Amino acid sequence: MESMLNKLKSTVTKVTADVTSAVMGNPVTREFDVGKHIASGGNGLAWKIFNGTKKSTKQEVAVFVFDKKWIDKYQKYEKDQIIDSLKRGVQQLTRLRHPRLLTVQHPLEESRDCLAFCTEPVFASLANVLGNWDNLPSPVPADIKDHKLYDVETKYGLLQVSEGLSFLHSSVKMIHANLTPENVILNKSGAWKIMGFDFCNPSVNPSEQEVKYVCKEWDPNLPSLCLPNPEYLAPEYILSVSCDPASDMYSLGVLIRAVYNKGKTIFEVNKQDIYKSFSRQLDQLSHLNPNILVNIPEEVRDHVKLLLNVTPAVRPDADQMTKIPFFDDVGAVTLQYFDSLFQRDNLQKSQFFKGLPKVLPKLPKRVVIQRILPALTSEFVNPDMVPFVLPNVLLIAEECTKEEYTKLILPDLGPVFRQQEPIQASNMILLIFLQKMDLLLTKTPPDEIKNSVLPMVYRALEAPSIQIQELCLNIIPTFANLIDYPSMKNSLIPRIKSACLQTSSLAVRVNSLVCLGKILEYLDKWYVLDEIIPFLQQIPSREPAVLMGILGIYKCTFTHKKLGVTKEQLAGKVLPHLIPLSIDNNLNLNQFNSFMAVIKEMLNKLEAEHKTKLEQLHVMQEQQKSLDITNQLNMSAEHQLSKSNQADKVFDINQDFLTGAIEKHENGHVPKQPSKKMSLTLEEKQKLAKEQEQVQKMKSQQPLKPSTSTPAAPVKQTKDLTMTLMENMSSLNSFTSVGPKPAVAGFPPVASMPGSMGFPAPVDNIALNRNLQNGLNSNTGFQHSGFSMGTMNPNQNFFSGTAPVGMNTIPPLPTTAPMQNFSTLSSPPGMLQQNSFSKPASDMSSLDSLFGPQKPKVSMNQMSQQKQNPWINQYVNPQAQPITQPVTQTGMAGQSAFGVQSNPFFNPPNLSQPTNTMKSSTSASNDLKDLFG
Repeated sequence: MESMLNKLKSTVTKVTADVTSAVMGNPVTREFDVGKHIASGGNGLAWKIFNGTKKSTKQEVAVFVFDKKWIDKYQKYEKDQIIDSLKRGVQQLTRLRHPRLLTVQHPLEESRDCLAFCTEPVFASLANVLGNWDNLPSPVPADIKDHKLYDVETKYGLLQVSEGLSFLHSSVKMIHANLTPENVILNKSGAWKIMGFDFCNPSVNPSEQEVKYVCKEWDPNLPSLCLPNPEYLAPEYILSVSCDPASDMYSLGVLIRAVYNKGKTIFEVNKQDIYKSFSRQLDQLSHLNPNILVNIPEEVRDHVKLLLNVTPAVRPDADQMTKIPFFDDVGAVTLQYFDSLFQRDNLQKSQFFKGLPKVLPKLPKRVVIQRILPALTSEFVNPDMVPFVLPNVLLIAEECTKEEYTKLILPDLGPVFRQQEPIQASNMILLIFLQKMDLLLTKTPPDEIKNSVLPMVYRALEAPSIQIQELCLNIIPTFANLIDYPSMKNSLIPRIKSACLQTSSLAVRVNSLVCLGKILEYLDKWYVLDEIIPFLQQIPSREPAVLMGILGIYKCTFTHKKLGVTKEQLAGKVLPHLIPLSIDNNLNLNQFNSFMAVIKEMLNKLEAEHKTKLEQLHVMQEQQKSLDITNQLNMSAEHQLSKSNQADKVFDINQDFLTGAIEKHENGHVPKQPSKKMSLTLEEKQKLAKEQEQVQKMKSQQPLKPSTSTPAAPVKQTKDLTMTLMENMSSLNSFTSVGPKPAVAGFPPVASMPGSMGFPAPVDNIALNRNLQNGLNSNTGFQHSGFSMGTMNPNQNFFSGTAPVGMNTIPPLPTTAPMQNFSTLSSPPGMLQQNSFSKPASDMSSLDSLFGPQKPKVSMNQMSQQKQNPWINQYVNPQAQPITQPVTQTGMAGQSAFGVQSNPFFNPPNLSQPTNTMKSSTSASNDLKDLFG
């Protein structure tokens, strides 16, 4: 692998060195940049052909270079003869100007190392194409190695050579004398050009009618480069040392035979014994073997046989050869016409270009691209000819690859896209481009589409010609998939809408709607809803065709899976627009039925979707409602259980919230309730609902603002004052009795008084004692005329509904608690505040009826004899001192006779302040009656 790379590198280096050494210092390099070695040509293929460019104009040229080192093997005088022969041929070529002769761009320049001159761009010599690769770069260029001559190229090439000889013989009066494949050059366009005038023989009397030519005798001692190729020379040139134009025609016959036989001539000549070879050749030509001409086309075979005749007078002249039927081929004539196109006027050109599309498919692609396309694009500078040339250019573009189109055709189409003058030609150009729009969008690069092609389409939509607008609207759907979405949304659709609204042509309006309907699939849903549907409502026309076009767009948007109009759009925009259109008087029965079918389909979809939505919402609402009820019941049960558990923890009590009963074990402790959900019966749920209603009523009432009081002194030891309270009330009653009354035997047990005398929460013993002291103290509380709050602790005021510090909020009253004889206390707190303390004192018998059966009442003195109570004595003894220490009697081991610990309905007085002795037992009795009703 490395050896191959090294060999290739050495070859490239050698070629570069040869080019540098050969051309360096030659005056040609001052004006031209020399490129790579591409071919060889001239007598003996002595000239190396390089591509190049002119420095000033960047024009492409071919640079012919003869390296003098190539003839170092010869003697000096031989070198001089070779150089003189080469110079003579180039100088003669430079003086001659004809389309069939190679055009010289820069004359011959000589330097110490080389000879050089510049010509028109060249592909290769005919000898290179036929397989003679002498003096070519290594490796041989692939385009030469793989080049194949098509039949039309061969025909037209031979015709060109014949025309070149006709020019030399008739006009210049000159014999070429060395017409060989080495001296026939194929230029960049594929045209055959004659060069190699090293041995040309001009006439000695060009002005006379009978022209004479002087021929030199063959000198075998001269170098081969100083002699013509004997294989193409006529026999008389060697044998009789005579020549005339017929000698060139013999060379043409041999050339034709070589072209059709891969470069092989008729005879091989022994240059050492050339006279003997030509004598033998003369005999063979007299009796020409038909096998020699076997590969030559039959229609020209006889003419070639005449060209090879040993008698010069029998040979056809050059002008006659150009007129033989063999060259009347359509392709050859077409190529010939293109070569003379500059001589034609516009009318002749237009007629030729109209018929050209029928000929182009018959020609090889390479011939069309090399020979015809350049001639066509050169006509774009003539605005009047563009409508005739453009269809042929686009037809060629269809056969080109995308790369060939971009490189060879698109650069010349740029100005044509923007051509707007003259108007008639511009309109025809638009029509042609629109018909080939799919070709343009397929092979044109995206940038060029955006910059050149689409602006032309927009211009066609805005053209004043109705025909162009219709054609444009009909063609747009065929290439809509090739247009990028931003261009379609921002440029194409707005122009289609504008054409529909502003035109006065019904055909344009209908075609606009049809065009929109066909390209809807390339748009997104929201663009259709926001832009297309509102646009339909702006169309003022009510012709049946327009209405059916509107219906078609609505149907497309409704049925297309990608678009799918929403039910809101159907109800709000589509149906309100379609229904009035459906009853238009211009519609016939079939059109009305079409409208109604679409409307019914839309209504069915609207009904189905909205009904499904409502059913789903209904199911969700029912599920949510059921879930809310279940959660509410569970939360209520858990809330009640949590309150029960909380009361158990604080009061060591287990109370059933539905029955109000208190459960105890035999040892006096309350069992803990498990924290699980309760299964409620219907009756329990009804009771629970009533309880919730009562709580809501309590919450809706305004709270009372308590009076401020100094905090009560803390009591270290509690006492059960429930029994004492009852005894005190009985004792107070005895103060007002006339006679002795029986002592109170006792109070009913706590279990017989459910609800704890109607108080909704436990009562603290010390607080109860303080309340009684406050109520009996004339300085701080109870008066006969009513109850004055005085200065109290707001946390101990039951009017405000707040419990003492450290107490829980009062739970709601159980619905099953007995409320007899407590109509006043069972009223709401607000009513208690307004009425309970403004009533006059009533009989204490109502209080006695609460605790049990009536018993004989006893007087205060009798009660004091049965049981002395120091708490009572401090109110009886008028000489008693004010209480300065709080009472610390205890009850039933921290539990009152009511089974509770505290009650915020009572506000204990501040026991640290001195109290006065009771002034009158009647006043205290009346105050208590006011309190309990």
